[in-house]
Amino acid sequence: MDTIRNPVEWAVDQLKSVAQAARSVAHSIRGAQADSDAPLPAVRQIAVADLRDALAKGLDDFRTFRTDVIFVCVIYPVVGLILAAFAFRQDLLPLLFPLGSGFALVGPIAALGLYEMSRRREQGLAASWMDGFGMVRSPSFGALVVLGLVMLTIFLLWLLTAQAIYVLTLGPEPPSSITGFARDVLTTGAGWALVIVGTGVGFVFALVVLTVSVVSFPMLLDRDVGLGVAIATSVRAVAANPRPMAVWGMIVAGSLAIGSIPLLLGLIVVVPVLGHATWHLYRKLVPR
Repeated sequence: MDTIRNPVEWAVDQLKSVAQAARSVAHSIRGAQADSDAPLPAVRQIAVADLRDALAKGLDDFRTFRTDVIFVCVIYPVVGLILAAFAFRQDLLPLLFPLGSGFALVGPIAALGLYEMSRRREQGLAASWMDGFGMVRSPSFGALVVLGLVMLTIFLLWLLTAQAIYVLTLGPEPPSSITGFARDVLTTGAGWALVIVGTGVGFVFALVVLTVSVVSFPMLLDRDVGLGVAIATSVRAVAANPRPMAVWGMIVAGSLAIGSIPLLLGLIVVVPVLGHATWHLYRKLVPR
């Protein structure tokens, strides 16, 4: 028979639960290797041909999970169109392109479930869009949450930076219309300065995100490691493979751009293929 506990006992139990959760998050961020002298995971050197193989495996995963991932990934063009409508309604036209291009900055977060599906299929386990949520059981889930917050922070910094570039080039006044905005951007010196500076700064943001996240997100799903270990391994993998990773970055950017053209509908295919392919790229970069 259940008994009614007094408020003090209840409060003590809640404090214990909070402390246990805090220890769990601290462990997942710090990782199992924090108190040991274990070396960082090794990284391989790969070739451009490995990128083709990763994409082929990603496409094969997409074919296997087609119904599941299409069901889930429909949300991406829907969210994109909502953001675009918001920008038009709120006179935020200068942020329309940064919002669209910034999708690549938060793409690794959106692909977490896809990584998990590829991981389960690789192990011969059942895998559906519901199984993609199995990432919450990862021993490094707390680190995944923190890394996701870092990516979102970078995305917000990109939007603030893009707005500042617009103010410094075309002035603080919002454009009166989309045609007027297009005319100012394409036919004036200030507009071309906006394009050139914005593209350059956006490239730096994209490079940082690629370097930090290309290995770290799948690694935190795959292993019980700390956030620092995962990020350091990602940076080392990119540094060891500058040409292939530069090509990979162009593939991702180009695919997202092409997928965005027909009202963002192409993202329904592009996002899952790139997500699954990123898992297989991680397998090539970091040996088990």
